[in-house]
Amino acid sequence: MKLEQRFEVSAPLDRVWSALIDVERVAPCLPGAEITEQGDDGTYRGDFTVKLGPTTAAYRGELSLQEVDEAAHRVTMRASGQDKRGQGSAKATIVSVMREEGGVTLVEVDTDFTITGRLARFGRGGMIKDVSNKLLRDFSTCLTQAIEAEPAGPTGVVESAPETERGPSEPIAGRPTAPSAAKPVQGFSLLLSVLRERLRRLFGRG
Repeated sequence: MKLEQRFEVSAPLDRVWSALIDVERVAPCLPGAEITEQGDDGTYRGDFTVKLGPTTAAYRGELSLQEVDEAAHRVTMRASGQDKRGQGSAKATIVSVMREEGGVTLVEVDTDFTITGRLARFGRGGMIKDVSNKLLRDFSTCLTQAIEAEPAGPTGVVESAPETERGPSEPIAGRPTAPSAAKPVQGFSLLLSVLRERLRRLFGRG
């Protein structure tokens, strides 16, 4: 299944680029995701949890930056995960390209993913695609707000207090604060949201 997401960030290209290739920085914007380990080879390992009513689908997987082309501002990430109960798997290739136009950075994200197991049943009727698109919209909104809220100095570089001047629990400027335990994606809430959008489109056409 392929997904396309486009969004704008009111920030310079270099700032947006730095944010999007920082996996630990963007992970808190994806509901249910939590980075638990970074390998010496640049691979990130973590968990992704989706709650479907009384059932929780928990995946353990890894993500790596396969290609980082700073000149073209193009990055390719690959992610894979296994259901912790052995009841399914997921794989994804995410390609992000960005460019600056009129002081606004345009970001294009193309995702190609496959999923098996319990969550695959929602693929009927395009439901899993609608849910995934909703997650991507929420992710891009969170990331956009975080980047645009960064305090920038005269040169456009994000300012943050030196570590010796920050408290031990004070977050670095511009980096979303991740919860100690990532909250699982509430599957039914997402489904209801998607159904409402479908009904609005249906009656809108009528």
